[in-house]
Amino acid sequence: MSTTALRQQAIYSDIRGDMAPNPATDDLLLLSNEDAVKESIKGLLSTNKYERIWNKRIGSNIRALLFENDTPLTQYALREAILETIDNYEPRAIILDVTIIPSPDENAYYAQITFSLKNKEDPIELSVILNRVR
Repeated sequence: MSTTALRQQAIYSDIRGDMAPNPATDDLLLLSNEDAVKESIKGLLSTNKYERIWNKRIGSNIRALLFENDTPLTQYALREAILETIDNYEPRAIILDVTIIPSPDENAYYAQITFSLKNKEDPIELSVILNRVR
């Protein structure tokens, strides 16, 4: 079997973040392919470093940047933190673009992340709201 055929067969799956059970079987519901990677990216971006006991290096320090003044430098730092986090901890995703859109009235930023999966070339869009939580 060629490597191209093997790459197309690759299927990614993860357990849903809300641990929702299947109503018929009571098994945990699974996310697959792009939905699994999207959920993983959201989880990584909402996790601070040292927050996960079993691996303290996983995560980002994006929350600290959300309390900075809204400047182009802050937007750049957010973009770089997102790129670094996904690049380091989500090997299934190839980042194509990250756009940061400030929303000062909501004390938040919107991150538009465009990526593709390792086994697919189609771009996938993910919108994440980064807001201040105390």
